[in-house]
Amino acid sequence: MDVADLVVKPVKNFGKDSIRLVNKCTKPDRKEFTKISLRTAAGFAILGFIGFFVKLIFIPIKHIIVGI
Repeated sequence: MDVADLVVKPVKNFGKDSIRLVNKCTKPDRKEFTKISLRTAAGFAILGFIGFFVKLIFIPIKHIIVGI
């Protein structure tokens, strides 16, 4: 019985906590969704530019090292 309680009790607690979290969450309104979307797009753009410039810098270095 003790082994069953050690396995079942944490699973039940996790289930209850998960249900409570889902019930407490709300959908974002239009303003909040727009703000999140713009910041995410800005993050993608910044990371894209960083990757582009790193590639732009390392292409000539690679050609110097390889000798092509």
